[in-house]
Amino acid sequence: MAFFWKIVQWVLDKMKIMGAGCLVGMMLLTCVDVVGRAFGHPIFGSVEIVGFMATLAVVMAMPYTHQVQGHIGVEILVRLFSEKTQTLIDICTGIISLILFAIVTWRMTLYANTMKASGEVSMSLEFPEHVVIYVTALCLLTFTLIILRDVINNIRKLKSK
Repeated sequence: MAFFWKIVQWVLDKMKIMGAGCLVGMMLLTCVDVVGRAFGHPIFGSVEIVGFMATLAVVMAMPYTHQVQGHIGVEILVRLFSEKTQTLIDICTGIISLILFAIVTWRMTLYANTMKASGEVSMSLEFPEHVVIYVTALCLLTFTLIILRDVINNIRKLKSK
């Protein structure tokens, strides 16, 4: 099982790097496009590419942000509870999140299949949008697995007390 989690961690590390690359790419493309527009030569399809990169940057950052507990949480009340109660709350919210993101991953995969079957492409560049949706589903799957790992670790933590 440890080997499986090492693979998930490896994928997460690569997604983090690719997400950062998307963020840098968005900035560079936007800057070049603005300068190009000033001289009458905008980059064709830059809005679509930036939109795709923004989507990928967000979904690639979600698993890492969850792992380092970087999401916003309301802990004012929860901090007052015992450590065991806090762990129980973490398990409950983790299970709810796990179910939610498992469903979102499943539906995103079905949506990508539908887009692929219909032959849907982007408006300007005619890029097949299902590719971005499949990558999004893969990132959400990784996010779901990270949530699962946290739930398992919290259950182990609760049992050891």
